[in-house]
Amino acid sequence: MSHTVFFDPGDHSMSGAGKAHSGQTTDAPSVETVSIRRLRRGELPIPTVELARFLIGRIVVRELPDVRLAGQIVETEAYPPRDPAAHHYRGPTPRNQSMYLQRGHAYVYFTYGNHFMLNVTAEAPGVGGGVLIRALEPLEGVAEMERQRGTTRLLDLTRGPGRLAEAFRIDRSVDGVDLCKPGPLWLGEITSSRDRGSVKLGLERRMGVSRRIGITRAAHRLLRFYERGSRFVSGTSRLRA
Repeated sequence: MSHTVFFDPGDHSMSGAGKAHSGQTTDAPSVETVSIRRLRRGELPIPTVELARFLIGRIVVRELPDVRLAGQIVETEAYPPRDPAAHHYRGPTPRNQSMYLQRGHAYVYFTYGNHFMLNVTAEAPGVGGGVLIRALEPLEGVAEMERQRGTTRLLDLTRGPGRLAEAFRIDRSVDGVDLCKPGPLWLGEITSSRDRGSVKLGLERRMGVSRRIGITRAAHRLLRFYERGSRFVSGTSRLRA
């Protein structure tokens, strides 16, 4: 099943969105649209690192009673099996049990006392592995993201995992949700566009790699993936070419 996204006018939702220096956004639909198709589980690659790479350019969709939000993934981090930096390293707990669901489910946890983080499970059932969604490029529902974040600065809406969770109203209520089925949160892919050359399919995006952010164990591993040149990527001072 595919869904239509109405882009906000003024190119706020495109790769060049950061060029709008005024910071003002509106949420009235334009006549130009793209179609989003929900990803099937069979399309999600195994293992974790491959999924982290695959998700760059794909779409996170949040279905709310009054509005729908959508953003294109521009940054991920992989936490594969036996990774000492991962929540699953010491085995299942009540907090991390969603990480052991088959790939394509949401694992949401609370950290730093005030931030939720969205992860996608990445392995076979019973095997711990996850991909942290670190940053999105806003596509649909920008006005609602602004209300949730308390800012009209586009680059501050979904740049970083805590910010994107707040903007998308992601909390433990969606922990364990199947992201490959209809529901409050799902993963998709842009299937077509009209006169929007700057909207690129994930496979066409130039991908960079770097060390992960904010960890001490296994910090040397190059398991952070991002779209090169995107202004919506977080922690840009740590990027590699």
